[in-house]
Amino acid sequence: MATPPRPSFPVRLTPTASAATRGRMPAVPVKPMVPSTPSMASDAVRARMVQKLAAQGITDARVLRAMGTVERHRFVDSALVNQAYEDTSLPIGLGQTISKPNVVARMIELLLGAPALVGKPQERLGRVLEIGTGCGYQAAVLNEVATEVYSIERLRGLHERARTNLRHFRLATVHLMLGDGMIGYAKGAPYAGIIAAAGGEAVPEAWITQLAVGGRIVAPTHSATGGQALVVIDKTPRGLERRILEAVHFVPLKSGIA
Repeated sequence: MATPPRPSFPVRLTPTASAATRGRMPAVPVKPMVPSTPSMASDAVRARMVQKLAAQGITDARVLRAMGTVERHRFVDSALVNQAYEDTSLPIGLGQTISKPNVVARMIELLLGAPALVGKPQERLGRVLEIGTGCGYQAAVLNEVATEVYSIERLRGLHERARTNLRHFRLATVHLMLGDGMIGYAKGAPYAGIIAAAGGEAVPEAWITQLAVGGRIVAPTHSATGGQALVVIDKTPRGLERRILEAVHFVPLKSGIA
């Protein structure tokens, strides 16, 4: 069977019937990110961040190299640019945040531990689905370790912001989509990895269906204590294998487009 054509950058998903019938909030204008400043563009600044990540337990050379390559200061507001390489989450508008560097690195390192990559420390991950584009930072980091990235954002303002932020990098293998992340993106499946920046009651069945055998899902989900915890789901020939890891705090996973 012929492989369906991949959408080019950027692409917009057509809302599902259920999403289209929901009430929508008006689009909120969001300021684009500012150009880099000389101090923040220094390789030494990012190198110090990478050193801290390594000291915190990030060991995968691919992840450390990616974190040292992508300029995080290009994804934060000008008022916060001096905090861009600190290990902290920062607001990006519309009640959302850019995750801490350590959280981004940790989740991508877990993604690279998928069964299909065991024993292959130099190889890139295949096609990845990201749920929750936000400002586009994690998509840019994923691009450094994966062959292709599909990233879905449900908030129009953030989708446009990510388009603006990533235009500078001219990443031909990153595809931004406005759509309902809870239903994934079946046209791009199967995925070698699925990573989520929002947590729900459970991992949606659509993600599991769209995951390739040998692939891995890394996502926050509700824990037994009432908070959130990272869950890792591996899809093996024998079935699904799940592990609950450390506590985390992400925005809620929601359906529809707003």
